[in-house]
Amino acid sequence: MDADLGGGVLKQRLARPGQGKSKGYRTIILHCAGHRAFFVYGFAKSDRENIRMDETAQFKKMAKHIFGLSEAQLNTLIANGQIEEIESNDEKISK
Repeated sequence: MDADLGGGVLKQRLARPGQGKSKGYRTIILHCAGHRAFFVYGFAKSDRENIRMDETAQFKKMAKHIFGLSEAQLNTLIANGQIEEIESNDEKISK
């Protein structure tokens, strides 16, 4: 993790092939320790310097909301295609 923005919002740098992390990408991840992580936004450092303070506040509101959802509510969002569950090696990462 590169930056903990508070409220379950993390900013992570990702390297761009051949250019390293400083000229790479930034991602916003909502993370509830030991439970789940949600990728919610990504941008190239060359496209914008950073996220604004008002955006950080909105991501914090989003984290509070999404971490309050029940398993059934999350499954409904997945079934409706509103969020996507990522799997690795045929195993659901969220479990």
